[in-house]
Amino acid sequence: MSVNNGKTNEFSQSRQYRDPLLTIADLVEFKDQLISEIRKLLSDQMGNTEKKWLKSLEVRNLLNISRGTLQNLRVSGTLPYTRIGGVIYYDYKDIQNVFLANKSGQKS
Repeated sequence: MSVNNGKTNEFSQSRQYRDPLLTIADLVEFKDQLISEIRKLLSDQMGNTEKKWLKSLEVRNLLNISRGTLQNLRVSGTLPYTRIGGVIYYDYKDIQNVFLANKSGQKS
């Protein structure tokens, strides 16, 4: 037999007022805010994405040059590259550096 001294009832009532209840509407609002924040982060990242390594076709499209011109840039050492398993990769920063090194018409 349990004795109810009134403390259990008091405790559960005070706990109910102290700890706010979560409703389905609260969870839905949280979900919407979370999805909104994730979309914002993804869109910020998408705008700043630069591939670190580019394949030959991507470099040719980027520079609007032919296969032969790209090969000449490789052979002359103008554009550094890395070959892995028959695939040639170019560092995006190296391409930018070649552009900056060959930039003309600058006023000092």
